[in-house]
Amino acid sequence: MTVPKLNEYLTVTEAAACIGCSADTLRRWDRANKLPARRHPVTGFRLYLPHELDEFLREVCGADRKVDAGAKGGSKPSKARPRKRKG
Repeated sequence: MTVPKLNEYLTVTEAAACIGCSADTLRRWDRANKLPARRHPVTGFRLYLPHELDEFLREVCGADRKVDAGAKGGSKPSKARPRKRKG
C-alpha cells in the first residue's frame, strides 16, 4: 500500500465543488463522522481523497457517480434553483 502524496488530496473547497455541496456541509459531516476528513500534517486543514468521495457518493446516492479530481481550483455553478422571495 502506497501513501498518497499531499498533491493527490483535495481541499475542503475542492471536494465540496466535486460532490456538489458547500464546504460548510463537508465540515459538518466531518464533525458528525459521516465523511471523515484527513488532516494536513502542518496546517491541520481538512483533506479528502477522490476515491473516498466516490465511495461516499455510492453509499449515499447508490449511484456510480465519479468525482472529477481534475476539477481542482474551480467551483462549478450551482444547479439549484434560486429561492423565491416572500412578499
